[in-house]
Amino acid sequence: MSQAELEEGKELRLDFNKLNDIAATGKDLIPAIVQDTETGEVLMLGYVNKEVLETALDEQCVTFWSTWRDEVWIVGKNTGDTLRIIETRVNCEQTAILFLVRLSGGGACHTKSANGKSRLGCFYRRLTPDGLLEIIPQPKKETD
Repeated sequence: MSQAELEEGKELRLDFNKLNDIAATGKDLIPAIVQDTETGEVLMLGYVNKEVLETALDEQCVTFWSTWRDEVWIVGKNTGDTLRIIETRVNCEQTAILFLVRLSGGGACHTKSANGKSRLGCFYRRLTPDGLLEIIPQPKKETD
């Protein structure tokens, strides 16, 4: 299956091996959730280690360990769609981070909508009762 089919397709193909794949790298990572402070919308999920978290906090910009590219990834550095950290929270078991952010660009997701603009977040599809995925219309932003 191609990346485009995975990102735009209607077939549900959840990657239940993702955490095993991450564990197999030997990297010490925890999940980091990104949420828009203004709308409450969950924008994306990534992974951080100690170094990446320190970078994120120093830069005040969402930074992940890219499990796909195997490197530090400052979200939006190349596109201008950065996510400014307003607040950082830690869950009760200290096994996950929540970044509350303000968008400073078109969107947070690396994928593009039909009009070629960055999608607001990575959770742009919903599961229908028949088991297929459908794209959710993006809300209009003041900059659109």
